[in-house]
Amino acid sequence: MEEEKISLTEEHMTSVPVTTEYDENQIQVLEGLEAVRKRPGMYIGSTTTRGLHHLVYEIVDNSIDEALAGFCTEILVTIEEDNSITVTDNGRGIPTGIHPKEGVPAVELVFTKLHAGGKFGGGGYKVSGGLHGVGASVVNALSVYLEVEISDGTNVHYQRYERGKKCNDLKVIGTTDKTGTKVHFKPDGEIFDDLIYQYDVLLLRLREQAFLNAGVTIILEDKREGGKSETLCYEGGIKEFVTYENRNKEPIHPDVIYVNAVRETCEAEVAMQYNDGYSENIISFANNINTTEGGTHETGYKAALTKVINDYARKYGFLKENDENLKGEDVREGLTCIISVKVTEAQFEGQTKTKLGNGEMRSLVEKMVNEKLGEFFEENPSVAKIVVDKALTASRAREAAKRARENTRRKSALESSTLPGKLADCSDRDNTYTEIYIVEGDSAGGSAKQGRDRRFQAILPLWGKMLNVEKSRIDKVYGNDKLMPVITALGAGIGDEFDTSKLRYGKVVIMADADVDGAHIRTLMLTFFFRFMRPLIEEGHVYIAQPPLYKISRGKVDRYAYSDAELQQVIQEMGEGKAPSVQRYKGLGEMNPEQLWETTMNPETRIMLQVNLEDARQADETFTILMGDKVEPRRKFIEDYSSTVENLDI
Repeated sequence: MEEEKISLTEEHMTSVPVTTEYDENQIQVLEGLEAVRKRPGMYIGSTTTRGLHHLVYEIVDNSIDEALAGFCTEILVTIEEDNSITVTDNGRGIPTGIHPKEGVPAVELVFTKLHAGGKFGGGGYKVSGGLHGVGASVVNALSVYLEVEISDGTNVHYQRYERGKKCNDLKVIGTTDKTGTKVHFKPDGEIFDDLIYQYDVLLLRLREQAFLNAGVTIILEDKREGGKSETLCYEGGIKEFVTYENRNKEPIHPDVIYVNAVRETCEAEVAMQYNDGYSENIISFANNINTTEGGTHETGYKAALTKVINDYARKYGFLKENDENLKGEDVREGLTCIISVKVTEAQFEGQTKTKLGNGEMRSLVEKMVNEKLGEFFEENPSVAKIVVDKALTASRAREAAKRARENTRRKSALESSTLPGKLADCSDRDNTYTEIYIVEGDSAGGSAKQGRDRRFQAILPLWGKMLNVEKSRIDKVYGNDKLMPVITALGAGIGDEFDTSKLRYGKVVIMADADVDGAHIRTLMLTFFFRFMRPLIEEGHVYIAQPPLYKISRGKVDRYAYSDAELQQVIQEMGEGKAPSVQRYKGLGEMNPEQLWETTMNPETRIMLQVNLEDARQADETFTILMGDKVEPRRKFIEDYSSTVENLDI
């Protein structure tokens, strides 16, 4: 079998060249638009705020495709005062000529026909992301109106649509010596639950695109009250991406390691750097799409990384003859890595396109990392030693955790009851509606035990300071007297062994005081769940109880308020007359069982917040900032967000 030939270069990848003209002949039509407004979730995922922001990404992705093709250097995204969006680029401009088969301008097809675009074999693009041409038409269909202006170097063309239907024929409204496309749209309130764009959400995605497309300038501008803007341009590409991801962590070697490779139909690049933390952070992309479920490119990278580090450790005596090889989880501890691949015929698994299926990408990435990372370690032995030492320490910690886990199991098997002594269990075993309250302190635990409905509500009191797992490996979790009762009570294991199907309670409710200490305990517990039981959060099992801050009494009438604003509202609603007495609850322990049941635990009257994982990377970053070693990022985070917090006890 002939060895695959790939070129390995130090430079950043250049975009795949496009050799054919991009005009009306490259626009192909596959089907119409009818179903989009009826079933928008099929095309943009949901009609929540996530879907709302997805509209912007679809239009920006078209501009990014122009950048990939080598024709666009600047993209401006503007949130207008009325929460409409304008996206302007300096690419070639969508073709305006009459389509040979359809008999209408090509741009009209792009915005009014599903699957009409230059990405279906017409030669307009060699590499593209987006939703393979449905992007522009879907945004149009889900907008109250959409206006497009195209500059072709001679004329400015204009067309307006309303809810997907054209209002006028394409017309010339001016002359120009520039090229590019400007799209202005207003999302439809009949479709979306929320029409307010979040600057930070858009900034996160656009920053990502700027990192992935080295040298392209992306500007985000907010024209609403208190307007702000940010210009994003990273000549260092994904190397700068890694540096950015590690900005709140402590790298253990100075420079980001970068390798890349080019083959006839695909390209790959990897940037990586280790930090002194314990969690891995691998972020992968295919044609600029974040492949959150991984795929062949990630598989190839992980296999090669494990092999290269083991080979180096064997060659230079870090691993002795009888030592077991380091495992994948050992060599990835504390790793931050960005993988970006470009492929002409991308095969994505699932409608959401979050897993890459191209087999050739595994071999390209695996061969690239084997060769280039191996060379890097040979040429940089000091860095190689740091990486191998980190992996060896992780391996020893993993073995210690395994022994601790086995000891815990043996101990449990010898005891008459495997459940924690302080757990007041519920009588029902159906986890579709059972719930466990993890309660701060014995006094609050006592009230909760007396006030609960013992058929489906279990109570587990915790006391004392909990372990900060952000600064601890998994071996420190086993045997910890604060965390082991939680692990045992939930019954689903931790880490790689965590199994949601074994979960004893459908709802896991954190119930702590509404003060600084309570907030700290909630954060510690959420950090533990995120690091060692992430599916618990991902599948929506974790809740935060919301005890009231105030009890307002007048005569025999008692009311409760959960914020200062609500307190004033309740006082007003009680009307004129004798001023009511107001009790400020400092802790859960101040409530008697009946009050705790009525305000915080009764499913008919309680308020609970479900913990969702909208963006795992953002959550990872937040936990690192709040619970990690670096003080400055934590101070800045508190300064930036303190104004949004109500009822902060000082």
